[in-house]
Formats: sequence, structure tokens, C-alpha cells
Amino acid sequence: MKVTDHFKNANGKTLFTFEILPPLKGENLHTLYSHIDPLMEFNPPFIDVTYHREEYIYKQRENGLLEKRSTRKRPGTVGICAALQSHYKVDTVPHLICGGFNKEETENALIDLHFLGIDNVLVLRGDCVKSEARFVPEPGGHNYASELIEQVVGMNNGVYLDDEQANTNGTDFCIGVAGYPEKHFEAPNMRMDLRWLKRKVELGADYIVTQMFFDNQKYFDFVKLCRQEGIEVPIIPGLKPLTTKTQLSLLPSLFHIDLPCELAEAVEACADNKAAAEVGVEWAIKQSKELMEFGVPCLHYYSMGKSGSVRKVAEALF
Repeated sequence: MKVTDHFKNANGKTLFTFEILPPLKGENLHTLYSHIDPLMEFNPPFIDVTYHREEYIYKQRENGLLEKRSTRKRPGTVGICAALQSHYKVDTVPHLICGGFNKEETENALIDLHFLGIDNVLVLRGDCVKSEARFVPEPGGHNYASELIEQVVGMNNGVYLDDEQANTNGTDFCIGVAGYPEKHFEAPNMRMDLRWLKRKVELGADYIVTQMFFDNQKYFDFVKLCRQEGIEVPIIPGLKPLTTKTQLSLLPSLFHIDLPCELAEAVEACADNKAAAEVGVEWAIKQSKELMEFGVPCLHYYSMGKSGSVRKVAEALF
């Protein structure tokens, strides 16, 4: 079922969903199940599965020269989605990124997803390779998420790369995109960031999932600005309970977000990570309750592959 259909069927009730990371290469799928199992009693209608683009490593040859090699540390998003749908009878939302794929590889991935009965994709540009200062598309690939949306919408309309292909059947993907309550770090200002977001919706995006935030007012302001811009699709808040003291500096650095003074000072005063995680859970519960009162269609939690804190939040709410 499509994400947007789940919202319609909920009749105004706020749903619980979460995002997982694919296991590292060589890890067992049952380890992933052990993190998901504790969350399934809260009846998530869908689970997001991230995709991590390739990284580059350097291996030293016998002659002393370095050889650059591409590696994917967390492969298998398509296979994991299929496994989760079969194992849990739940819809999945694979992340689809520009980085590391050309258009033909993207088309083949979409065909596989369609054959597997996966009805949703979250379309993202993706991050640049760590060794590069800016995003560089794959030769024959997409520069922007908007271009990737156009390809997905084209396939929904039966348009494939081979324009001479006859009797094509259209796919029927529900398309999600990312939104940034604190502005995408590459955007020059919020107004232009919203303009680009509106363009994605005009191209065919069906809903928006936000970057994590810890101040609900930023989400409320973001929704208001989106509506003023004419963006009317559902806007799902993305949340993450803080779990360690080091995340005070790590999360702002990685995700270009601010942490409220009250939260930062409370975590900083904690004696250890156990106490910090308790603060993080209480903050996330408070955030979630306020968002539910606001009437959000869904609370979407970034689990980062660990279910403990997310489960504690869900137990208090669902």
C-alpha cells in the first residue's frame, strides 16, 4: 500500500514509523530482525530502509602505489525491503539516491522494486563522497533529486529509457522527498530551499519527510512556510532520541542542525551515556506529544539501527 493511502486510512490518527540502516556487509539479517522485533507491536504501517552510496578506499600494491577501489559497506536495500515485507507483512520504503548510479541502473532498480510489489520510494540526491568537496554525479546519472523524481514519474507513466520499447507497463510508485526545517546546508537561504522543494512536489512528490529536529517550533514554522509556498502534501516530522553525550557535537556536525539549549545543557550535565539516553527519551516523548496534538499524520523515528530508545518513546505514546 502507498504511504499516502496509509495516512488516509488512519482517519486523522497519528501513525508510528521508523527508519533502519541496512546491516554492514557480512552481517546476518537476523541481527537486523532483533532490532526491529521490539518495535513491531506498535504496528508501523511502513518501514524506511536507507541506502548508503559507495565509499572509496586505497589499497597499497606490491610496487608501493595506491589503488583506488569503490566499496559499499551497507549493500542490499532492495533485498532487505523484500525480506521485511515477507517476514513482517509490512510495507517498506527503500531510499533511492542519485550518487553512484546512472539512469539505467536506477531504472533496473525500480523495475526490481516494482516486481517485488514495493509501492513506495524515498527519492534523495544523497551525500557526496567523503573525499569530494561537492556532490559529483555518476556519468550518465542525475545531478539532483528533482531529476530522479522525473525518472520515477516517467516510469509511472510507462516511459522507459529505451524510447523504442513497445507495450510498456507503468509502475505506480508513491514518491517521498526530504525537507529541512533548518534549511539544507547547501541552500543559500530558506526561501530558495522551499522553492526547490516546491519544484519536487510539482514534479510528482507525494509527501515530505523532514530531517531530524529537536525544536518543534522549527517544524511548525517550516510547515507554515511550506503551506504559504503552495506545498500541500503531507509533511512527516523526523525525530531521533538522543542516546549518547557525544551526539551533542556529532549530530550538529553530521546533519547541520541545532540543539536547544535546555536539551544540550541537560545532556551535558549527565554523568554517563545511560543518563543521557534517559534525557533523550524524555525529550523525544515531549516532542512527540506536542506534534501529535498538532495533528501530524505520522511520527517517523530515525533508529540508527538501535531500537531501545525508540521503543521507550513508542511505549509512552502508542
